[in-house]
Amino acid sequence: MESTLICVLLLLNTYINSGHSEDDDALPTASVKIVNPQSLLYPGETVTLQCDISDYTDWTYRWFRDNHHLPSQTSKAIDITIPITQTGQAGQYRCEGLRTDRPQRSQPIVVVTISVTALPNSTLTVKPNPAFTGEKVTLKCSVTYDSSWNYQWYKDWNFNVVPQSVSHTITGDTLTISRAAESDQGQYWCEGNRVSRPTSSQPGDPVTLTVEGLPKATLTVEPNPVFPGETVTLTCSVESDSIWSYKWYKDRNDNVVSQSGRHTITGDTLTINGATVNEGPYWCQGERDSRPTSSSISDPVTITVNALPVASVSVSSQGLLYSGETVSLQCVIPGYTDWRYYWYKNNQHLPDETSKVIYITIPITQTGQAGQYWCEGNRVSRPTSSLPSDPVTLTVKALPTALVKIVTPQGLLYPGETVTLRCDISDYTDWTYRWFRNNEEPPIQTRKTITISLPDQAGKYQCFGTRRDRPQKSYRSSALPIIITALPKTTLTVEPNPAFTGETVTLTCSVRSYSIWSYKWFKDRNDNVVSQSGYSDIGVSHISRADVSDQGQYWCEGNRVSRPTSSQPGDPVTLTVEDYQPKTTLTSDKENIFTGDRVTLSCTVESPGWKFYWYRHRPDSTPVTTTSGYSYTLSWVSVSDGGQYWCRAGRGDPVYYTLYSDPVQINITDQPQPVLSISSQWLNPGDSVTLSCEVDKTSIVWRFSWYRTVPYRAGLPSLSDKSYSLQPLSDNVTSEDSYTQIPAGPTPTGGYVCRAGRGDPVYDTFYSEPQFLWSGDLQPSASLTVNPNTTQHFTSKSLSLICELKGNSTGWRLKRHTETARRSECPSTWRSITESTCTITSLTTWHSGVFWCESGSGENSNAVNITVNDGDVILESPVHPVTEGDSVTLTCTFRHQGTNPKLKTDFYKDGTLIKNETTGEMTIPIVSKSDEGFYKCKSDEGESPESWVTVRVSPVVSPGSSTSVLVLVVVGLLVAGVLLVILLVLLVRYQNRKGSCFNRIFWPPQPQRTNQDPQQDQGSTQGQAPDTVYTCLHGDTNIYDTINSSDNNDNDVAGASAAGPSHVTYAQIQLKKLDKKKKEKRNYPKENPVYSEVKTGKATAAAGRFDVTYAEVDLQKRAKAKKKRETATPPEPESVYSLVKPYTAPAAARPVDVTYAEVDLQKKNKAKKKRERATPPEADSVYSRLKPR
Repeated sequence: MESTLICVLLLLNTYINSGHSEDDDALPTASVKIVNPQSLLYPGETVTLQCDISDYTDWTYRWFRDNHHLPSQTSKAIDITIPITQTGQAGQYRCEGLRTDRPQRSQPIVVVTISVTALPNSTLTVKPNPAFTGEKVTLKCSVTYDSSWNYQWYKDWNFNVVPQSVSHTITGDTLTISRAAESDQGQYWCEGNRVSRPTSSQPGDPVTLTVEGLPKATLTVEPNPVFPGETVTLTCSVESDSIWSYKWYKDRNDNVVSQSGRHTITGDTLTINGATVNEGPYWCQGERDSRPTSSSISDPVTITVNALPVASVSVSSQGLLYSGETVSLQCVIPGYTDWRYYWYKNNQHLPDETSKVIYITIPITQTGQAGQYWCEGNRVSRPTSSLPSDPVTLTVKALPTALVKIVTPQGLLYPGETVTLRCDISDYTDWTYRWFRNNEEPPIQTRKTITISLPDQAGKYQCFGTRRDRPQKSYRSSALPIIITALPKTTLTVEPNPAFTGETVTLTCSVRSYSIWSYKWFKDRNDNVVSQSGYSDIGVSHISRADVSDQGQYWCEGNRVSRPTSSQPGDPVTLTVEDYQPKTTLTSDKENIFTGDRVTLSCTVESPGWKFYWYRHRPDSTPVTTTSGYSYTLSWVSVSDGGQYWCRAGRGDPVYYTLYSDPVQINITDQPQPVLSISSQWLNPGDSVTLSCEVDKTSIVWRFSWYRTVPYRAGLPSLSDKSYSLQPLSDNVTSEDSYTQIPAGPTPTGGYVCRAGRGDPVYDTFYSEPQFLWSGDLQPSASLTVNPNTTQHFTSKSLSLICELKGNSTGWRLKRHTETARRSECPSTWRSITESTCTITSLTTWHSGVFWCESGSGENSNAVNITVNDGDVILESPVHPVTEGDSVTLTCTFRHQGTNPKLKTDFYKDGTLIKNETTGEMTIPIVSKSDEGFYKCKSDEGESPESWVTVRVSPVVSPGSSTSVLVLVVVGLLVAGVLLVILLVLLVRYQNRKGSCFNRIFWPPQPQRTNQDPQQDQGSTQGQAPDTVYTCLHGDTNIYDTINSSDNNDNDVAGASAAGPSHVTYAQIQLKKLDKKKKEKRNYPKENPVYSEVKTGKATAAAGRFDVTYAEVDLQKRAKAKKKRETATPPEPESVYSLVKPYTAPAAARPVDVTYAEVDLQKKNKAKKKRERATPPEADSVYSRLKPR
């Protein structure tokens, strides 16, 4: 291209030179050069051309394009813009210069041709095309020239650049339309741009994007509108022959309807059950696998729920309804026909009412609300039902009520009067009246008022009214009884009556409920008018000094001006006049009166209405008091209230007095104090004690209260000196003067108090002085010990008394009780809580007494009887009770023991000499209950006081507790052995003499014990029959001797422990046949035999019971014994048994044998033949049981 440009310039220069004359000089040459750009030119670029003219300046430049002058271009350099659409040659450019001076012009030499190179092309691809609405469309642009292009996108026209947006995404060479819409249709092209030349590409060929609409989903609803409760079916369809599935939406596009209780989806159908209100809108949309994968959403459909037609009830009668009327009700349902009507009253269905109009008759007695009525309808076609109507309340107004009134006269009606009645009916007029007397309608009585005469027309009157307008009648009035009131009757009172001669009598006449009467008085007959008192409310007549002649019948009559004008005569009253002066009688309710008590005097007289006057010391003195009642009570009397009392009565004005009563002597003595005594102040545990309460005045009926002393506590009944408070015993009030305390357990030691009471309200004596019940036995709460440990002490010696506490009780005090009933406490301070000691440093006889410890809660320790002797001899004896079987030593001690330590001493029991000792001591080796009593000792030095020795019976004789037990056991065994030998000898001799039947049953010996189970050992002996020998004897009287075959010794204990019950042997002995002479029946107890039980061995814990051996001797006439015998049984009752147990089995032993010896001397029935397993004797028995050591 550069060579072409040079050629053009040469041709131009030749042309210029050829135009000059030969004489001219050569003109300066103008040449055009391209300043910028230096390489290929592209459409749309700007090219800078410069005109260079050598040698001269001040040129004016002229430019030419394709030899056409460009007048607007006068600069040395010009810019030429190449059109964007230009390609190939863009023209030839040249320039020339003009100037004023010579040379005035230049000549062109170089012509520049502008050649434009076409821009690179861009290529656009679109996928998919055509597209469906909602699909994703991708547009891709490419330029076939180098690289590093940026792309710009256009739609429909050049200036419509597609920008980046939500739906249009530009990434590199790609434009993505996320969801194609119909608005995205059109022609698209693209253009490349870059920094280096060429800076842009040519726009590519446009590509038309076609967006087709999705197939349309169509939604149909049946039925629509609907009525509440109906089922609605929605059907979705797409105008395509493909298989679609459907999705349902409600209210908004993202709210997908799912299967539920109300919504049922089946294929292209959505069923809605029970529509109640407007619902929606609803949409549907089809979906499938191939393109298009979905349809467009259907147009929304709203389900309209039309309200059911509403029934309403109209009432025919307008205005108020009245009782007895008939009203029609009509059920109106708008918009539809062919209804079947349902009627309800107070929510109860009326099955008989199915018409549109019903008739209701209101009862004549109905008022107020007559019920709520409502209706509803049903039909075959839609809508099949209506809404129920609002309830209509039938309000019934009561009919006007008629009322019968008495116009005249007002008040009570009396015989002979005329009465005017009126019928009043409120609220309305124009009534026609109807009257009734005693439920019967009299003729021609239609006026509002009527007049009747008494007493003939008395009765019960009623009325009611009728009229033409509503209401057409009234209620009948209530019955008004016309009651004739009897004339008032006078009442006559006579006071006093009976009267006494000389007494003033007042006769009073009155008429109840009326006033301003005048009275007439009559005596004995109607024409005997006594007097007239004039006008007054109450007529009063006086007989100033009654006489016997004033006796008789009196009555009165009243008269007045206003109604009623007269009264009936009252009932006559008989006045009695006694011809003497009465006398009072004075009595007292108590004979023996104590200070603080109350006494009531009663003054009686034969007639009522008296006042009573009371006198003391003298009857003619001023009365002590005057009472309206016949009694006079002196409360809380003192000794000074005693003396003689009189009374008399008076009544009337002036007062009429009776005679004085005879005097009554009132004797008042000081308040008594009972004396309490206790049957025995020292008791064994479990013994009963009797409390006796004695009051000096034994003629009075007293009730006795019993108390136990407790430490003083405020708020409880207490002794006057507050030394003790009192706690009532159970059932503490008795009518007897004695009270028996039967303790359960240890003796209830402590103090006891009584008092007596009488009357109502109760008058109580003082409390008795407390008496104390003591026990020498140690108590569980505390014990009292003394040091020295003896009951008798010398004066001037010291004595310590110690309270040993065993429980949690606190507040213990040492108490002392002397023969003078004086109580005191130890003044010493307690040393500690657990051991409290009181020491008397120098004893005197004053310290003698009973000592015990007492807790703050009322518990008592054992008591100790301490005797302090100022003589020279004391007896040292046990302080506490001794137990039977123990050894006791009594020591006679002398004040001056050192000078003569061992004197000859005599010991006495209960005043009787029992022993002489030279040692000064007497020992009882084995104490028994018979040793209990008073003991003392006497010697040349003097005589000691007596001391009581208490012996307690041992409750259980334990093994090894006493040697005497072993002796008794041995003796018992020897006696039993001798008796058994004698019985056997008698048995043999009697057999030989009489040839009687002798039966001896030998049981086989028990098998030797093995290591087998006890049940197996027992089973090994089952089925073994005993060896039996029968020897016949004759006679009726038998002796049975039962002998155990096993040896009951200590060597057999082990074997017996596992053995089963040992068997028994019976030996029958017939001594003789008793003669038939009737003998007197011996008085043996029939149901209370006496048993003697001897145990020779020591039993272990698990020992069972033993078999027994019975020896029976029957000396009475008996039936012949039968030979056949079975298991041995014990003899029958009415017997004497001697029970011997040779030993007691160890722990694992089975029942061990015992031996019974029975002697029955009574007449008995025939002995039973069959005998079973030996059993112990019957109940209600007395046993003497000996247990060896």
